[in-house]
Amino acid sequence: MPRELSIVGILIPTILPVFLGCLLLQGVLDRVLTHAGVYRRLWHPALARLCLLVCIVGGATAWLYR
Repeated sequence: MPRELSIVGILIPTILPVFLGCLLLQGVLDRVLTHAGVYRRLWHPALARLCLLVCIVGGATAWLYR
């Protein structure tokens, strides 16, 4: 995988679209977990959301740069 992507002549790091995709995935998972009532059982829901995003981005990055 290239380290940079050229979009309309602008070089952006490959991790940026991956991060944006992970944000979308985290948003979908957040809605599902909220609807299922998982966050009501957690001590700090915002911290759980942040940890979920870190895990998703870390997994995607590890898969991308393996």
